[in-house]
Amino acid sequence: MISTHGGDDPGMIGLGGLKEKGINLEISLRLKEVLEKNGFTVVMTREKDKGLNDENASNKKAQDMQRRIAFLNGENPVLTVSIHQNSYSDPTVSGPQVFYYENSEDGKVLAEYLQESLNRTLAPGRPRKVKGNTSYYLLRRSKGTLVIVECGFLTNPAEAEHLQEAEYQQKTAEAIGEGIKKYVKEKSQNLVKKS
Repeated sequence: MISTHGGDDPGMIGLGGLKEKGINLEISLRLKEVLEKNGFTVVMTREKDKGLNDENASNKKAQDMQRRIAFLNGENPVLTVSIHQNSYSDPTVSGPQVFYYENSEDGKVLAEYLQESLNRTLAPGRPRKVKGNTSYYLLRRSKGTLVIVECGFLTNPAEAEHLQEAEYQQKTAEAIGEGIKKYVKEKSQNLVKKS
């Protein structure tokens, strides 16, 4: 699992200077706990407020992203979920959004399970649909099944407030965990049918 940003990279800055990196980490740690309670082995790219880059790197962001991909490719996970928070110029826009690599059928299936679970659990006013993407670095460079989960919009006042609440972070983590469980169960059943 990837908890993005960290250290010198705050990620998106929301209302009142709210930093994405802290919320990403909180939700990621909660998700790790949810998954481990269900028997999953979880590998994290970070469990503290730090990036994967060297302090003296000329382009810390690029080095951090490259190291995340190298880490993932070395671990060869069944799936990867990259936790993020979204932003938009219109402060009324809200709701979780899941992105997948447009050419990945497994990525699309995982994204759909996650989106459905997030929409059902968090009940946004206007439920979103998954979006295919070919330009995001992590989606393009990952060899395995990777999705990006934008848990909400830090530019929406109500959602930004919710995303800072422990109870809402837990609900978000549990929703993502539920989607992962469904995806893994389906993949396992398909493997049994093929053998």
